[in-house]
Amino acid sequence: MNLAALDQNARDVGPYGEDFDYGEAFESLDLDEVKADVEDALTTSQDWWPADYGHYGPLMIRMAWHSAGTYRTTDGRGGAAGGTQRFAPLDSWPDNANLDKARRVLWPVKQKYGRNLSWADLIVLAGNVAMESMGFDTFGFAGGREDEFEADESADWGPEQEMESWDRFDEDDMLSNPLGATVMGLIYVNPEGPEGEPDPEWSADRIRQSFSRMAMNDEETAALIAGGHTFGKVHGADDPEEHVGPEPAAAPIEDMGLGWESDFGTGMGDDTITSGIEGPWNSTPTMWDTSYLDNLLDHEWEPEQGPGGAWQWRPVDADEVDAAPQAQGDGEQTPMMLTTDVALKRDEDFREIIEGFQSNPMAFLDAFAKAWYKLIHRDMGPPERFLGPEVPDETMIWQDPLPDRDFQPVGDEEADQLKSKILDANLSRQQLVKTAWASASTYRDSDKRGGANGARIRLEPQRSWAVNEPAELEMVLETYEGIQAEFNDSRSDGTAVSLADLIVLGGNAAIEQAAADAGYDVTVPFEPGRVDAEAEWTDEESFEALEPQADGFRNYLGDADDYDRKPEELLVDKADLLDLTPAEMTALLGGLRTLGATYQNADHGVLTDDPDALNNDFFVNLLDMGYEWEESDEDGIYEGYDRDTGEVAWTGTRFDLIFGSHDRLRALSEVYAAEDGEEQFVEDFVETWHEVMTLDRFDLE
Repeated sequence: MNLAALDQNARDVGPYGEDFDYGEAFESLDLDEVKADVEDALTTSQDWWPADYGHYGPLMIRMAWHSAGTYRTTDGRGGAAGGTQRFAPLDSWPDNANLDKARRVLWPVKQKYGRNLSWADLIVLAGNVAMESMGFDTFGFAGGREDEFEADESADWGPEQEMESWDRFDEDDMLSNPLGATVMGLIYVNPEGPEGEPDPEWSADRIRQSFSRMAMNDEETAALIAGGHTFGKVHGADDPEEHVGPEPAAAPIEDMGLGWESDFGTGMGDDTITSGIEGPWNSTPTMWDTSYLDNLLDHEWEPEQGPGGAWQWRPVDADEVDAAPQAQGDGEQTPMMLTTDVALKRDEDFREIIEGFQSNPMAFLDAFAKAWYKLIHRDMGPPERFLGPEVPDETMIWQDPLPDRDFQPVGDEEADQLKSKILDANLSRQQLVKTAWASASTYRDSDKRGGANGARIRLEPQRSWAVNEPAELEMVLETYEGIQAEFNDSRSDGTAVSLADLIVLGGNAAIEQAAADAGYDVTVPFEPGRVDAEAEWTDEESFEALEPQADGFRNYLGDADDYDRKPEELLVDKADLLDLTPAEMTALLGGLRTLGATYQNADHGVLTDDPDALNNDFFVNLLDMGYEWEESDEDGIYEGYDRDTGEVAWTGTRFDLIFGSHDRLRALSEVYAAEDGEEQFVEDFVETWHEVMTLDRFDLE
């Protein structure tokens, strides 16, 4: 089992130090000046990689799209945040061929602004500036993406061992979870068609699957394809397999991080080989208009293998289609289409959408502007993380908006009163802890969604998730609602408590009481100020993606058939989404087990005779050589036999036993199981619990 993803959470490999505030640095910029410098770079062609049509705009749009387009709703991973397109494997994906040159074109801008402008922001901003310089009105831009300085170890890009292969579909042609792209090394789908077949109908199905995993509906999907393909061209002057050298990760050292060197002609300009498909989509590749839609809908198209040997589509009535200029020089080219373009025309639903765009250009512009804005910002989280003067006033439902707080949060005295009320209610400590955990642990650091703020656990779909034990949750929420109403009705000074705060406060109270029963006087930190979300601003379908198929912290393993991973690997994945280190994961799971906070109150992993006390029994008994563990007849359950009596003393799952069998996790468990380790365990558990409860409190930063 690989803990590399959690190790990344444990260290900062960047050079700026903990005190550096990127948000503050970004907001010190004159964004208009930055954009002017970007536009100057985009319109100044370089001899070492000449710009198509004298404008790098289309190349920058592709770069920004491919940076943001790795995002997938399934686990929130991918996207533009971090600027990870700079690192392998993304920098060497076939779909990102020659984007290394785009980043080198932008290097003088990055060099000028240094730490104040992250690569992650610059890559996206360049796409916006490119569109604006070619006549398109973008919807807005938000800064705030911090740079990573290594690849993301947590992202599963697929099972294949070779690029441009596709062993990721089941017998019903459904894409495996958590993947978003249909082909290894591509952002979405194969432009030639599924499995290299120029089949538009099949392509439409693959497009719909892939783009829906990227949080796009049919209209947004059609708008992105049509809008993006309004600009630029594709490059396939000849067969890439015969002429193109290795990708950046495999290129010789003297190439200085550049890849895909071509020996065809000059290797650039009109001789460029990227995808192996050749040609522009329209006669105005550096101008925003509807000519892409006009060409696609007003002409018939037939498949052919272009000069690069790849499948593409030519107009049947080529003489009737306005020719495009050559990317370099004075020649002309006949526009082409990809199989993925023709798919929009052949699929009944997509066709209705693009015909509407053609007849109403302003609707097309608006749809593309908002879909593009969503694409490049989808992984940034809530609106309070969006920085800069071009952030739109409008908040979209995909940003999981929360209402403004219109009350004074409770102070320490009121919080203590509320904790007493909660503890006096007819609720067990396990119910209090599990409800707080269920609310807060929806958070995903990958795309900054979920968390306790908003108390969306009381709304659909979270209220009905199996892992949340709906019947028991209903009773807890009703109790909290009663406490909330009584408290708020008693105040006349504007002070109130939200259900979101009450849920967290209840978990804290239970932990403090359990620690006291073990002999430790602890106070779990509590920062009030959470608000309660509204149902009309909660996209139920979107939130379904946050439902955990497995939660090892609650010893829950649901229907995880779609995941070809062992339970303990799913635990690590969950811990990474919560931004935990290996030590934090260990302390947190051990504490939740000791408190008996398991799914359906099962005894599995509750290796203690006193689940009301926060002690180190889980670690002590797990590592005790007086017990021998064997797999039971019940699937996924292990039994711990007392070596002296032969009786079953404990039961557990792979989520539990991994802390005794894995070398690094055992080493951490030994610290907490030692006679002098219990106090440190209690302290570490409380600290980690507090971190999880506040992961989504961006208002505190």
